[in-house]
Amino acid sequence: MPKMDRITIETSEQYQKAQEELRHLEGRLQRLQKDYPVPTKGLTKAGIRKMIARLHEELTVYEGGSRALRRGPT
Repeated sequence: MPKMDRITIETSEQYQKAQEELRHLEGRLQRLQKDYPVPTKGLTKAGIRKMIARLHEELTVYEGGSRALRRGPT
């Protein structure tokens, strides 16, 4: 299984792209779960879940950083 590169969201454009990718992956996972409810495609579902988790993490990091920037230095 190929190692996924760690991305860092630094701009609002990258943030939007990550949100779009997240929506796409969540839709793909829902289709897989509907089409293959038995774990015959377990690795594919697990891989998609892992990508979704990574994107959620990156979006959270970006959101936290942008809030900190808006508040300014403490």
